[in-house]
Amino acid sequence: MLQQTQVATVIPYYQRFLKHLPHIAALADASLDEVLHLWSGLGYYARGRNLHRAAQLIRDRHDGVFPRLFDEVVALPGIGRSTAGAVLAQAFGQRHAILDGNVKRLLSRIHAVDEWPGKASVQRILWRLSERYLPHERMADYTQAVMDFGATLCSRNRPACGDCPFATDCLARRQGRVEQLPVSRKATPLPLRRTTLLLIFGTDNRVLLEQRPSTGIWGGLWSFPECGDDVDPVAWSRDVLGCDIDVREAMPSMRHTFSHFHLVITPLPARLLDIRTGVMEARPLLWYNTRQPEKCGLAAPVQRLFEQLDRGETK
Repeated sequence: MLQQTQVATVIPYYQRFLKHLPHIAALADASLDEVLHLWSGLGYYARGRNLHRAAQLIRDRHDGVFPRLFDEVVALPGIGRSTAGAVLAQAFGQRHAILDGNVKRLLSRIHAVDEWPGKASVQRILWRLSERYLPHERMADYTQAVMDFGATLCSRNRPACGDCPFATDCLARRQGRVEQLPVSRKATPLPLRRTTLLLIFGTDNRVLLEQRPSTGIWGGLWSFPECGDDVDPVAWSRDVLGCDIDVREAMPSMRHTFSHFHLVITPLPARLLDIRTGVMEARPLLWYNTRQPEKCGLAAPVQRLFEQLDRGETK
């Protein structure tokens, strides 16, 4: 959960997650919908899918016991070199380096690494530096300390250089470049995309949801059917979903930002007129009762639109 999400945001999700799925066996045996429901709102949903799949592999290939060999850990979905090293160091005291964002920042400043840390050649330099400082004992304490050091003293903004035990050796401080390091990636404007989500209302407070493909945005989550921005929604609904609808006035557009683009979403309410048998049964569709919601993972814009429904903002 802490990959790409701040601690303060993670804590309530972490506590709720462990309450419902307290161990590997429970996680492995849970449905993907249950896992994504608990993950809803954290974003980067591939992390939740990978966590679920990793638990299943530990159950099926490692007799339910978390592996202790580095190669076996890094082979699990969603676990890279740094995460594997952190887990093995902190859980089992093994001697492995880590290179999370805090450690990258710390090493980039102490050694005045003058290139963006995400660059492959710079990554190799930082890994060698991280391995250089590894102690031969108390690996769990060291691993936690080096992450905390970067998160507290050598923070991104307003680092506490006056309290830093490495202040006299820090090349970035000597050069007066603490605030400039690590080098940021050159910013490029995010492209803008547009799409339309169909809010198809049936009877008894039900609205149609479709499960997204396992890959791509909102992978595996449930969302309002997406018909795109350049098609006739009535014809699309008839041909693709197998239902006839009466389209109503579009709701105000909403903007959702991903790591690599902005998405402008137009929510388009519609009333169900008729269902064509055979077509709907072939797609992963769900009639979702807004008054008796099911436990399934919902895309963030869907949650926002449901909140508008609760406030009576959707006709």
